Amino acid sequence: MSQQQVSRINDVLFYIHQDISRELTARELANVAAYSEQHFHRIFKNVVGESIHQYIRRTRMEYAANQLMFDTKSSVLEIGNKCGFSSVSSFSRAFKATFDMSPGTWRKHDLKVAEKPYLKDPEVAEGYHRVAELTLPKPKIVEVPQRFAAYVRHEGYNRSIRNAWLVLKAWANSENRDFSTQYGLHHSNPAWVELDKCRYVACIAIDKPLKYRGVVNQMTIPGGLHAVFRLTGVYGELLPQISIVLEKWLPASGFKLRSTPAYVHYHQNHFLNDEEAFELDFYLPISFF
Repeated sequence: MSQQQVSRINDVLFYIHQDISRELTARELANVAAYSEQHFHRIFKNVVGESIHQYIRRTRMEYAANQLMFDTKSSVLEIGNKCGFSSVSSFSRAFKATFDMSPGTWRKHDLKVAEKPYLKDPEVAEGYHRVAELTLPKPKIVEVPQRFAAYVRHEGYNRSIRNAWLVLKAWANSENRDFSTQYGLHHSNPAWVELDKCRYVACIAIDKPLKYRGVVNQMTIPGGLHAVFRLTGVYGELLPQISIVLEKWLPASGFKLRSTPAYVHYHQNHFLNDEEAFELDFYLPISFF
């Protein structure tokens, strides 16, 4: 595959994740990529490894799982409608095919005792036990501006994320770009998505557009209302802390989770220092309704 193909499909992925709850037709997405619809289907699968319909369905089911767990005031039908389904039956079939249980059963199961995919990683499991009783810092509730960024996409929440950061750092050096303002977009919830399937985006702030796009592309990180948590720790402790935010703070907060991705602003990036220590602000997109 060519760098141009990767760049165009990256544009499509960015468009999808701006708001996964809206209608997303193949024709519309083919226009974003500037391909014919037939050609778009083939190129998307070559670049991403699954069809456009499979990708959107899986992403919507992950979003639905979050909403079912953390938005207890909305009905199953309302959440299904947000994910593009017109009936409970069709939504339930799709959800059960992904998570092996109905939306209603999923909503009732206890997160405290549920098996979390990230606990299969021994270092993350160890980190989970270290922070299990952690008292969260109080978040700041703030309106956040959009952020213009260069990025590298990565699949998998593990040490391999370092590779994406090294690519981005090498690019920044070659372009004489400032590498100091670093963000990481978390598209997946590792409490119920296998770590090797979780989608992550390494980003740095930029002040002017890219001349050439390929492995490194450009995007606008969505702004809006966010709860911002200052988190610290070492490798293995971040995912459990994010889970605490979602499982304990969010349900009691009175806010709803928006469909734009959560992200972190690194003050110390654990993928880029020998101590594997992090200090960061975790931005959780929220709404009042």
